[in-house]
Amino acid sequence: MSSDRRIPTVTASGGAPWEPHLLTRLHGRPELQVVRRCVDLVDLMATAATGIARAALVGAGLHRLDRDAVARLTSSGVAVVGVAADADQAGSRRLLALGVMTVVAADASGDAVAAAVAAAVAALNPVRHPDAAVPVVNPTDDGPYDPDAPTPGAPTPVAGRLVAIWGPTGGPGRTTVAVNLAAELASAGLDVVLADADTYGASIAQSLGLLDEAPGLAAAVRSAAQGGLDPAGLARHAREVSPRLRVLTGIPRADRWPELRPAALRNVWDVSRQLAGVVVVDCGFSLEQQEEIAFDVAAPRRNAATLVTLEQADLVIAVGAADPIGLQRLVRGLGELNEAVPAAEVRVVVNRVRRSVTGTESGRAPIRVLRRHAGVEDAFLVPDNVAAVDAALMAGRPLLEVMQRAPARLAIRELAEQVAAAARPAPPVTPRARHRARVAAQR
Repeated sequence: MSSDRRIPTVTASGGAPWEPHLLTRLHGRPELQVVRRCVDLVDLMATAATGIARAALVGAGLHRLDRDAVARLTSSGVAVVGVAADADQAGSRRLLALGVMTVVAADASGDAVAAAVAAAVAALNPVRHPDAAVPVVNPTDDGPYDPDAPTPGAPTPVAGRLVAIWGPTGGPGRTTVAVNLAAELASAGLDVVLADADTYGASIAQSLGLLDEAPGLAAAVRSAAQGGLDPAGLARHAREVSPRLRVLTGIPRADRWPELRPAALRNVWDVSRQLAGVVVVDCGFSLEQQEEIAFDVAAPRRNAATLVTLEQADLVIAVGAADPIGLQRLVRGLGELNEAVPAAEVRVVVNRVRRSVTGTESGRAPIRVLRRHAGVEDAFLVPDNVAAVDAALMAGRPLLEVMQRAPARLAIRELAEQVAAAARPAPPVTPRARHRARVAAQR
């Protein structure tokens, strides 16, 4: 990098007519230096990977620009500033929807553009780029900014809770718990979205008797990647299997895992929270970070869907089998889960509890094992109920529609009651309740 304090910047407009005029206004400025004009997105990504740029001016019409590309640029340490024609409000909205935090008008002054670039670089990583701390001027007079509006690109407030169903390898029953938990929550009166984000063996569609040729989650991710996903659009991708339960089916073949791109998947979960009070996501088992390719921000990661979901989750339900091998895997898996998402709220479910493997009449031996080896004080125990689960799978329906008094169904309903209690908004405080509180405080 040169010894001056100018910010090395690249442009990628996709051939927009405003680019030459903008470059003329930026020529010779002391704050930034345009080091390359990129012909397309591929050229832009390759240039960013070389490390020669710290900022990129991208046009709203750049072909194939999506959320994943913006995320990869920022991961490379390149701050992205969008440029849209002054009259192109649709272009500005698209850039903001793709995660571009700063958008300027194509006819903005050189001062305004330079200030926007400096602010974006400083916001991206002020410690990594200390020399980018130039005076920040809000270019409201020259760009599509409203000084009274919320910060562009700020996430939309979300109301719903995201519940991630995770468990170690070995098929402990993650999908069974996810499907029946979602059905119980819907039966309790909550709007629920059930999603299959397992990149190794998606099976929610088969569990509910749905066709999976057109996976709903992959379609939602594609819409989110282009910045076009909203609650109404998500509802079209999520099949309604009961009055309050919608399902985003998973990928039918494991080799399609690259379709679940992490940057867009985050947006899918945000929009899902707007559509439903509870979002239940069936995750894959692997938490491996794939450290051998961690240096390559552009490399796809098969476990990214699971890791992103766990990071976004309000509650993680860890499912393990009750047999000795399943408990050993669960104990080790809980340690890996804590390393991957140390701040997560975790509830443990021990599935397929039966006397032949617990050795006690009460079946509470798994809790003692988890308390001793994993520090888990309590866990939900789901009895082994082969006949009921098999009947539900054959019918393609949840347990509550097949065998309401099945022990496994009653155990999952108890879990759903706790999840529902946390998901429901607190009742409004009435004047009478406030009066009673004041009287109680005076006693």
